Amino acid sequence: MRIDPTTIREIHARTDLASLVGSFVSLRKAGRDLVGLCPFHSERTPSFHVHAQEGYFKCFGCGAYGDAIAFVQRVENLTFPDAARVLATRAGIELAAETAVDARRRSERETIYEANKVAAAFFARNLLGEEGAEALRYCERRSINAATIERFSLGYALDGWDALVNELRGQGIDLAVAAKAGLVKPRQSGGYYDFYRNRLMIPTLSTTGEIIAFGGRALGDAEQKYVNTATTPVYTKGHHVFALNLARRAAAAEGSLIVVEGYLDCIALHQAGFENAVASLGTAFTEDQARQLRKYAEHIYVCFDADAAGSAAAEKAIDTAVRVIENAGSSVRVVTLPIGEDPDSFVRTQGAAAFRTLLEESKPAIEFRLEREVARLQTGFDSPSMIARRGEALIREMTPVAEWDKWRVYVAGRLNVSPNDLRNSRFLSNAANFAPRGPVRLGSRHIAPSFQPSSYEREILAIVVEEPGLLVDYAAELPPPSRFANEVYRTIYKRLLDEAPRLRSSADIYALFAEEADVAGVLSALQKPDRSSTVRYKDTEERRQHLEQIIKRLQLEAEKERYQELSRQIDELVGAGKEVPKEVRNDYDALVAKLKK
Repeated sequence: MRIDPTTIREIHARTDLASLVGSFVSLRKAGRDLVGLCPFHSERTPSFHVHAQEGYFKCFGCGAYGDAIAFVQRVENLTFPDAARVLATRAGIELAAETAVDARRRSERETIYEANKVAAAFFARNLLGEEGAEALRYCERRSINAATIERFSLGYALDGWDALVNELRGQGIDLAVAAKAGLVKPRQSGGYYDFYRNRLMIPTLSTTGEIIAFGGRALGDAEQKYVNTATTPVYTKGHHVFALNLARRAAAAEGSLIVVEGYLDCIALHQAGFENAVASLGTAFTEDQARQLRKYAEHIYVCFDADAAGSAAAEKAIDTAVRVIENAGSSVRVVTLPIGEDPDSFVRTQGAAAFRTLLEESKPAIEFRLEREVARLQTGFDSPSMIARRGEALIREMTPVAEWDKWRVYVAGRLNVSPNDLRNSRFLSNAANFAPRGPVRLGSRHIAPSFQPSSYEREILAIVVEEPGLLVDYAAELPPPSRFANEVYRTIYKRLLDEAPRLRSSADIYALFAEEADVAGVLSALQKPDRSSTVRYKDTEERRQHLEQIIKRLQLEAEKERYQELSRQIDELVGAGKEVPKEVRNDYDALVAKLKK
């Protein structure tokens, strides 16, 4: 269906871009812009800007750009007409009635949303009707009150084979579409039958409000406790997160999300006041789910059941969360429940205050993972020297270099050895080697924090654009173009180096790229005074000081990388029972001495 330009303008006029984007991304104020982590690519530092007054968004990391309709197109994978229709419905704008041809062309996703909406309304009526009495009593036994039933749109699937089939048919829903939605199944003899029968129905919604899937909970001790929607055109198992549509606002306020395993665990926590709780929808916690959560909160609590299965699931979830979330600069903490408890049972019997205490006592994911492995080491019969070596290997594998000394103290205490035993363990197994003169304390105040490539690339260019003459003065000390990770910045920087002797002012640089509009746009963005990611400088002295700081930090990064490379080399040699060459030891000791200063 073609949408006329007047209607498009009205959609834009009635759409609050900040509110729209904020339903997918946690935004904060930065000058005139709103900024957050880009929903279209993985990043640690927010580079996604929303210019609400001007009506467009721009990511300076991946280049995504556009208006409200373009945002919905990208984030929901929709065509332009479908994205416009979503926003029109959101804004209460009437679109022209569809013709028969238009109706046949209507997106498969939209028809599935409609089928799910009809099914959810049917289930909700059933729960409050005469036939839903048993399901309602089940809710009462689980302490789920009426307000929570309404908030989560809970319902009941009747104990029959064609109740939903008849309802969908009566509401004009194509049963073939309902089958694609996972609501009904085709019979071998023809026709369809209800997929969900005699179950408490729990719908899952997208962050924009569409019903995308259902979970059906057995009311008794059925062998299959849950029956869940399989992958459909609107729902991918392992990608979506239950209750994120409700939790995202609380997550923005709290700065955190609580991840649990089950629907009812999540619902119980919401009812107890923990509205930033979400659930992993009956699947092993996946990297896609972790990336979803990372968009909405800086801190993630993992709270799985305290039984054996829950512990195994927690271990996998934590490993996944650390791989995706902590590596992106956020934190993961592990909430430990008493044996035999799950979040639902705990909060119902012990109360919200007790669960709040568990959150406060939660452990960093690194500590949890180390404890798990240390406990396994303690159950073995290895010699003290072997335990020390394995303990040191755990620290190096699981913790940042800057925190090695801190975790050595912790692990040594648990293994009943000294921190020096751990530190020196990789040399002790070979008499030809000797212990290093001292530890490298990369976390001391003398060492600058890690310097992100995208940051130094941007800052170098910003300084050079403001004062091109500095490029000649510092060209020998600055990194070569090959060190630039950003392809656009690399191309610009290489050209500036080639032309450096002839560049006297910013105007000379703009003239150099006069016929390249895209580059001119990048240069202009680097000089915008409201660019939160670019430092502004008063004068030449400040620019020189910052360039020298960049050079020192890059040198330090190179030394740290060399230190880690030598450490790995020594570990491999010692592990193979070989002698460490004198030149390798000398290089290592020299770096140790330098980094300790």
